Amino acid sequence: MMDWTDRHCRAFHRVLSRRALLYTEMVTAAALIRGGAHHLLDFDAGEHPVALQLGGSDPAELAAATSLAVERGYAEVNLNVGCPSDRVQSGSFGAILMETPELVARCLRAMADAAGDVPVTMKCRLGVDDQVPEDVLPDLLARMVDAGVGRVTVHARKAWLQGLSPKENREIPPLDHDLVHAMKARFPALHLSINGGIADLDAALAHLDHVDGVMIGRAAYHDPGRLLLQADSRVFGVADPMPDRTAAALAMVPHIEAHLASGGKLGQVTRHMLGLFAGLPGARGWRRMLSDGAARPGARVDVLHAALDQVTDVAA
Repeated sequence: MMDWTDRHCRAFHRVLSRRALLYTEMVTAAALIRGGAHHLLDFDAGEHPVALQLGGSDPAELAAATSLAVERGYAEVNLNVGCPSDRVQSGSFGAILMETPELVARCLRAMADAAGDVPVTMKCRLGVDDQVPEDVLPDLLARMVDAGVGRVTVHARKAWLQGLSPKENREIPPLDHDLVHAMKARFPALHLSINGGIADLDAALAHLDHVDGVMIGRAAYHDPGRLLLQADSRVFGVADPMPDRTAAALAMVPHIEAHLASGGKLGQVTRHMLGLFAGLPGARGWRRMLSDGAARPGARVDVLHAALDQVTDVAA
């Protein structure tokens, strides 16, 4: 979710759900430790619970980055062992790490030692290239548990490191949700979440009969109203914070005004809100008005109000 789940996206999704765990974009340990890019750790306390997603393959750097995350107050530190992009592969992290499970274990142990009471987690694929998922996945999970890490999210597809783009790797390799369910049965003490091809809350709830959690990425980004507006009541059994999409949009006004006052641009926030009314009457007008209006120099929050005039809302 690089360039997607920035702090403005997280502020918006937190308006829709108070309970869902939010993740940062992937931040490389090298950027933090060698590059001194500590601004990449910035987040607002109102985003909690929020997890920092780290990329890297050097145990010492990952441990140091984990220490920084703990100091900043993150609720979780996650190691990415699933991203298949060329840029990530060239840095020897992401999904390519599934070829070296012993290195993953060393990285996780170093992170766990540095994290104290803050949970360290991992996100991985079923396997990569010609690996046999039924063999490599349980081996990786066993090593992870031995390293002192007890929480994992599995994207229920293999990744092909050569021949498929990151987008194709999200769509072409077949899903195997049953194998992820089987890993929960095999490792019952493991807190296991499933990811991949889960497009609505009904599907998420069905998976929760087999695993401990569900991670939803692009579906929640493109249609946040449908995925998040009722998540607190249907998944967590507590009251939803917003009655409808219009209320959620208006709840973003203080965040937008604060961002504009600090010299930011309207579109940096509203680009994450374009899918709020997906599938409802006026959704196209909402997107057009919000996108075009936010692109104008000096755009202010009145663009949001004008865009709301284009839609017909429905209650959650």
